[in-house]
Amino acid sequence: MDLSVVIPAYNEEESVQELAEWIHRVCSSNNISYEIIFIDDGSSDSTWQKIAGLSAENNSVKGFRFRRNYGKAAALHTGFSNASGDVVITMDSDLQDSPDEIPGLVAMIRDEGFDIVSGWKKKRYDPFIKRTTSRFYNRTARWASGIKLHDFNCGLKAYRNEVVKSIEVFGEMHRYIPMLAKEAGFKKIGEKVVQHQARKYGVTKYGLDRFVKGYLDLLTIGFITRFGKNPMHLFGFLGTMMFFIGFVMAGYLGIRKLIFINHGLRAPLVTDSPWFFIALTVMIIGSILFLTGFLGELINRNSSERNNYLIRDKANF
Repeated sequence: MDLSVVIPAYNEEESVQELAEWIHRVCSSNNISYEIIFIDDGSSDSTWQKIAGLSAENNSVKGFRFRRNYGKAAALHTGFSNASGDVVITMDSDLQDSPDEIPGLVAMIRDEGFDIVSGWKKKRYDPFIKRTTSRFYNRTARWASGIKLHDFNCGLKAYRNEVVKSIEVFGEMHRYIPMLAKEAGFKKIGEKVVQHQARKYGVTKYGLDRFVKGYLDLLTIGFITRFGKNPMHLFGFLGTMMFFIGFVMAGYLGIRKLIFINHGLRAPLVTDSPWFFIALTVMIIGSILFLTGFLGELINRNSSERNNYLIRDKANF
């Protein structure tokens, strides 16, 4: 099969049928064999009934229904696990992503050899505050990841099937799939300017809190990709440095007292100086950080994923 289209849907009863028919027209006219995988993320309207009806009419439409709302990352993970197409495309179900972009995205994966192609909504039909915060967020993500994408959070992306089978999307990490893929060794990441359409039905399901979550997730994914396999490299280094700084501060106070005594002067109590308590606190924090890294290494050693490496090619097997 050429293509799997993975579509999370949450309370989008008005748009799922129109979207499925649009995808069918585009793929049929371009001779692309396809499947559409809808994931109903705990909708409270008739979204599931619409998906079930489409599936009954067209064998290329498949559907999964969550018992409650788990979020976009959970929906994508389910879709990725069940996708069988050579190319996997994700898009939102609100008709703001245009299926007319599908042939171009498939060509970039197949013909140009990209592992991932991310959409870039260069012209957006969003409120000013959303556009502004999105630019700031994307600028920070580019700096932190080293991946030169203009729109990390664009729902319209294309992947080689191997990519989606090699990464695990969880929590709110759907925003950072390119980072997860890059860490897994898929480094050919491209970008395509795509059409962004104004919402036709319903209202947006996202609020300003997503930008706060986005930055927290950026910190999380940054830590996981850099130190997930060796937490001692971070916590051990910080702990050692802090303990050393505290030890030097405490040593200075002790040496100063010995100098006073050596000169026959009345030496002030070490505990009279606030620097003693600062040094003690820094040493304790350093010790805790070091032990945190040590415990992280013990946990990682017993993890079933500790020797899970992605093999790209084999020869003579």
